[in-house]
Amino acid sequence: MPLIIEGGRVPPRWAERSLPSARLGDHDARPECVRIAFINNMPDAALEDTELQFFELLDAASGDLPVVLKLHSLTGVPRGERGRQHVNSFYCSTDDLLNNQFDAVIMTGTEPQQPNLRNEPYWSALANVLDWAESNTVSTILSCLAAHASVLHSDGIERHPLVDKQFGVFDFARVGYHELTNGAAERVRFPHSRWNEVRSDALTASGYLVLTQSTEGGVDSFVKKKKRSLFVHFQGHPEYGAQTLLREYRRDVKRFLKGERETYPSIPKGYFDAEATKLLAEFQDAVIGDRREDLMGGFPDAALAGTVQKTWHASATGIYRNWLRYVVMNKLGMPELSAVASIRDNVQRKRSALH
Repeated sequence: MPLIIEGGRVPPRWAERSLPSARLGDHDARPECVRIAFINNMPDAALEDTELQFFELLDAASGDLPVVLKLHSLTGVPRGERGRQHVNSFYCSTDDLLNNQFDAVIMTGTEPQQPNLRNEPYWSALANVLDWAESNTVSTILSCLAAHASVLHSDGIERHPLVDKQFGVFDFARVGYHELTNGAAERVRFPHSRWNEVRSDALTASGYLVLTQSTEGGVDSFVKKKKRSLFVHFQGHPEYGAQTLLREYRRDVKRFLKGERETYPSIPKGYFDAEATKLLAEFQDAVIGDRREDLMGGFPDAALAGTVQKTWHASATGIYRNWLRYVVMNKLGMPELSAVASIRDNVQRKRSALH
């Protein structure tokens, strides 16, 4: 069933792809409909790409389940003129969010400007939404920086800076069993792009259940029930498109050539094949001693674009499908059905481990 954008104000890139019924439908009258507040705080350069990524993921995961999104953005997120125009055209305010009823929330991160997240200009608005979501939603998804902000606000868990950017597609082991990971493989791959991390020991000490993690990639996903709402945290980006990491890498290279960063960016791990990696190394060798923005004309975009694949698509769709099922079951007062599925999955895996 097509994804529905509430209010008829459909961002143009999704309007081009969606069916008319996705823009005009009234499926929200069905009891199993999931009504989601989508809070997109990404910087202007990634604002519309992020919309499309989440819309495509939810559309793929929903199947026959009607899903209705209403778009919001936090007050205080820095915007340029184009970003402000887009938000004003298609997004609602935080006040609208807090005075409405939703089954669930999805909140993206943004690019931090302050070492202490509490000093960000949108912190107060973000904290108000997190407090509201605990009592007024069935579940809340927090992506990347929003996940860090959530655990800082509710449990005082500080994030830790990394020596280098955690950048690429990483393998993660399934270490916690939950309804959200039903049917998932023992190892999954997801993209990450971050300069900071929250650590497993601090999370478990505060009652969080870590679902996926690895030695190289750190903690990937973790959950905790906060009052009524199951808070689902992703340090990575299951929603990313096939070329998102390529665009981010290109942006970071451009920032280096413009003098906006001191070090040349590391190539994203587990993402490019050997030939693509060779092309990127050759470009780096050619420009690293002569930092000029106009050299970006030689960046091998066309050659690289066809080499990258969305290897995490099935895992991302699976966990979001399970999340939508969790929301519906709990919304309809049938959480035991979801719990039974989780128990059955655990039993099957224990039996497999014995053979």
